[in-house]
Amino acid sequence: MKKYISLLALSFTLTFTGCESLVSDLNDDLNNPTDAPAELMFTGIELAAASVHEGYNSLLSSIWSGYYIGYDRQWADFQVYNVAGSYFDGMWSSSYYGIHRNARIILEKIEPQGLKVMAGMTKVLMAHNIGTMTALYGDIPYTQAAQLETYPNAKYDSQTEIYASMQKLLDEAIKDLETGVGVPRAGTDILLGGDPKKWIEVAYTLKARFYTDTKEYALAATAAAKGVSRAANSMYFPHGTILNQNQNFIYNFLAVSRIGDAAAVTKTGEASQLLKLIDPTLTSSYRGNAKTDETARFNFYYLRQGVNVANRVEPNTIKRANQVGFMSVDASFPLVTFQENKLTQAEMAIRAGSFADGLKFLNEYRAFMNSGGGYINSTTATNFTFKYLPYEDADFVNGGMENKDNIAKNDALLREILEERYVTFYCQTIGWNDERRNRNSAVGVKITPSTGTRLPWRFIYSQNEINGNPLAPKPVPGVFDAMTIYK
Repeated sequence: MKKYISLLALSFTLTFTGCESLVSDLNDDLNNPTDAPAELMFTGIELAAASVHEGYNSLLSSIWSGYYIGYDRQWADFQVYNVAGSYFDGMWSSSYYGIHRNARIILEKIEPQGLKVMAGMTKVLMAHNIGTMTALYGDIPYTQAAQLETYPNAKYDSQTEIYASMQKLLDEAIKDLETGVGVPRAGTDILLGGDPKKWIEVAYTLKARFYTDTKEYALAATAAAKGVSRAANSMYFPHGTILNQNQNFIYNFLAVSRIGDAAAVTKTGEASQLLKLIDPTLTSSYRGNAKTDETARFNFYYLRQGVNVANRVEPNTIKRANQVGFMSVDASFPLVTFQENKLTQAEMAIRAGSFADGLKFLNEYRAFMNSGGGYINSTTATNFTFKYLPYEDADFVNGGMENKDNIAKNDALLREILEERYVTFYCQTIGWNDERRNRNSAVGVKITPSTGTRLPWRFIYSQNEINGNPLAPKPVPGVFDAMTIYK
């Protein structure tokens, strides 16, 4: 089993570093340990979750979100939206074989034994996985997925149906977790230490995330009220320093395998959208003000003098005595967090028409950021300045600090909350979800296409899936074809 875990982790690293599909035989060998103990298999699907949420999906959605630039080689093509189905083979495999199929096997093993807590944890990971996939790809297999013996060709479920199914699956997970029965042995759960209360909060934040995606904002507010209540209950994926074993995925890509392929500026010197907002030297676009100093967060996200390619701003992969980057070698990666939940509460409140509650939740988040730098690495927060003082009603009225262009007060607050979400969700797929969800709205972060006049709406299906499943959609949707939830 130790060999299985090690090879599984290595396979994800290869998928990530090479940006190529795994061969089907390798997937079958690695992802069918049907005689392994369920607890060890559970650790395996947590490893797979790192690949799905932190690997290729994160990298490509970050480029298309304006978090950084695809600068060289194939990533320069991604910057101008040139992608092929083969680029998605690895992530498709990781989701359906690394997580979904193995999770089904785990549930078949443990549910007859009454191991409710472990079953609930497994269902949360399943929902996180499939919910992320449908957000990125649209209609995908779910009800028949990863059941090759019964359904060799899985049908595609609609995106709307899948989101509804994820809500039901998370409700089942919460019910299981609330029993407190069947907590796995210590060391099984590397994400939340097997704590049912933390898993319940994560499940509610995921419910809020998916309701936000589908614009069911009242339901999102209800779910977020029970979501991740403090930073210590956030779900992060832990990393170490061993090459091709446990390094931060994005570090491995940017600083080891594909040095120079990503930057924070184009070859002509144009800054990425996020860089424009948080680089204090870009005064015409910088979001800082008398109550906000983004210096520490800038230095957490970016490195002004690149170490991978000298003399240019690039995503921060370093770990020094006075500065540690978001993508440093052993930096933990955010999956479901307090910061997401608090900002969801803020957005849902203002969308419900309550300026007072929206401002309250935003200021609670700013207080978190102002206390030690919030989620910014403590070393970086200690050595660079930051400030997130509370906003007041007057800051959002016409001519106020956050309303220089004199829009409606509620819209000014919503704009600030959406901008804060964009900045906070750096390198997470939910940042791109937000951008697409608000693309056609009056307020929100607006991305300029890097080429042409259109922005991409979706990832495209795996080429292996298109070739092997006759039930795959025809014609195959392209990157510029809008999804159901964004129409």
